[in-house]
Amino acid sequence: MRFKEEARHSLERAKECLRSASRCVAFTGAGISVPSGIPDFRSAKTGLWARFDPMEVASLSAFREQPEAFFNWLEPLAVNILKAAPNPAHNALADLQKAGRVQTIITQNIDRLHQKAGAQDVIELHGNIELLLCLKCRCDFPLEQYQTSWLEKHIFPRCPHCGSLLKPDIVLFEEMLPADAWNQAEYLCRNVDLILIVGTSLEVMPAASLPMEGYNHGAKLVILNRSPTPMDQIAQAVISMDVAESLPLLAGAILS
Repeated sequence: MRFKEEARHSLERAKECLRSASRCVAFTGAGISVPSGIPDFRSAKTGLWARFDPMEVASLSAFREQPEAFFNWLEPLAVNILKAAPNPAHNALADLQKAGRVQTIITQNIDRLHQKAGAQDVIELHGNIELLLCLKCRCDFPLEQYQTSWLEKHIFPRCPHCGSLLKPDIVLFEEMLPADAWNQAEYLCRNVDLILIVGTSLEVMPAASLPMEGYNHGAKLVILNRSPTPMDQIAQAVISMDVAESLPLLAGAILS
């Protein structure tokens, strides 16, 4: 009962923050896609890094020096992502954006589920899985061009021009975040009234520094995440529920 009461009060505070904000961005992480069947990376028992060493399978060195380990790790994740559909949290956030309550979505996710839910203005800090790059020719190719050969026949994707292995357009360990996306996200966080943080532990740097950057420039923080985050103490409201439940509740309260 106490938990429900605390959640109700937190939802009310979040609603008032969202209603009073003239400029709001959403900042999302892997937790918003977990209800769609995509595992997150850092959960103690179910996260991908509980089963894999990221430097051995998800780094630029792994792609270049151990491509078999890299593609064998990424293949089932890519298949999972392509099969996934937006869940109620993605839909609720898209609805808030369409209503003008949220201007831009800044995401750490590579699954494009925000766009599939109908969101229009999305900044992808870590790239997305739907594009493949040739690091030698500097060409890019849609993943669907290789979907059968790689994801069904397990033939690693290669550039049709030079034969080099193609790297998915996602930010790996040892890589910098794309400068344009980072600069846009940083500018927005410095110039909004509210940052709606959804489904992220706020542990992955440098992306997790953006909400703090906003806070330092006067933005309020509202956090929807099942587990605690390092910024809970400075947030105006913290709703510790499954985001597929809490975000539709918040959106419904705002848009009804």
